[in-house]
Amino acid sequence: MSRSSAGRSTSGTARRRTAALRPRRTAALRAPEANRSNALHAGAWWLWALGLATAASRTANPLLLALLVGVAGYVVAARRTDAPWARSYGAFVRLGLAVIAVRLLFSVFLGSPIPGSHVLLTLPEVPLPDWAAGIRLGGRVTAEQLVFALYDGAKLATLLICVGAANALANPARLLKSLPGALYEAGVAVVVAMTFAPNMVADVVRLRTARRLRGRPTGGIGALLRIGLPVLEGALERSVAVAASMDARGYGRTAQVPPVVRHTTTALTLGGLLGVCAGSYGLLAAAGAVYGLPLLGAGLAAAVAGLWLGGRRSVRTRYRPDRWGVRAWLVAGSGAAVAAVMIRADAVDPAALHPGVVPLVAPTLPLWPAAGVLLGLLPALVAPVPPGPSPSTSKAPAPPAPKESAP
Repeated sequence: MSRSSAGRSTSGTARRRTAALRPRRTAALRAPEANRSNALHAGAWWLWALGLATAASRTANPLLLALLVGVAGYVVAARRTDAPWARSYGAFVRLGLAVIAVRLLFSVFLGSPIPGSHVLLTLPEVPLPDWAAGIRLGGRVTAEQLVFALYDGAKLATLLICVGAANALANPARLLKSLPGALYEAGVAVVVAMTFAPNMVADVVRLRTARRLRGRPTGGIGALLRIGLPVLEGALERSVAVAASMDARGYGRTAQVPPVVRHTTTALTLGGLLGVCAGSYGLLAAAGAVYGLPLLGAGLAAAVAGLWLGGRRSVRTRYRPDRWGVRAWLVAGSGAAVAAVMIRADAVDPAALHPGVVPLVAPTLPLWPAAGVLLGLLPALVAPVPPGPSPSTSKAPAPPAPKESAP
């Protein structure tokens, strides 16, 4: 073999080795597939969603609100599972659209305090008595009042969609398992309330699919009444099954603690919550720099101490508790970063986050608040990827072609 051919073979071997190593490096940079050991903490999803909701509450710019909805929708599409609660995001989106529609209808028929010069139509006005001064039924409908109602309804709709994103991503059972022992009873009620809507949506989808396969109508009042009874029956059966399983596991048992500890727990918890409320009010008031922050810190410390003492009454144990790892910090931190950027932007340039409607001008997209909203996309990159369908279901054999009859 010549020296040149040996060099080519050596270089070809080196290239093949480099190509074989590339997929491993690429796979190491991607998020791992979710399993029981590396599942993301459910509280991280809720902190991320609450951060987006806080950002939505600080602005009325429809472009920023639409960007927040897009960020939440992309993360849900990238990281939600096939569980029943993961299908509730679409219902929250439809609820948000309904809120916008209702807000516009109220503005049309009940009027608005926003002055406007662009009159779209004039409805018949109903005369009201003197004691109802300030309330109007019918009358002029201006473009300014409709735009103001649209901005106001879009803010509330974005808040609902952010909560729907947390419902679609966080496992309610794992969230309940992570609560402190003092909040376990209240956490059960909250988790049952949070899972009612997703399970009801799943039941409605299942029953509508069954009716469609039987050739029966799925729309209209009649179909809604026929679907409602099985949905309520399924919810009742599920509640009875959950109550039976909780009773079989000894739910409700408490340890014996001295009365002094019990009274101290109650005083610390209630006093801490009152301190948190007063401190929050102080931070929002003009004199917040004087007493707001110290009172908030003292209230948080008292509430944490009360919860720690209250957890001594609980005798339950946690099987395989969820760990708060680096990925959970990144997910929760991305939501907090979005909220912090929006709060800072509201303090620096409030006109960009709250566009006026008089005079009626098109809203503009502020660049650095929009860039801060894009930080909310980080969970789509760092959160564990939900497991995909099994190969047996994804690669189903094709049905055989029908045989042609002989002429």
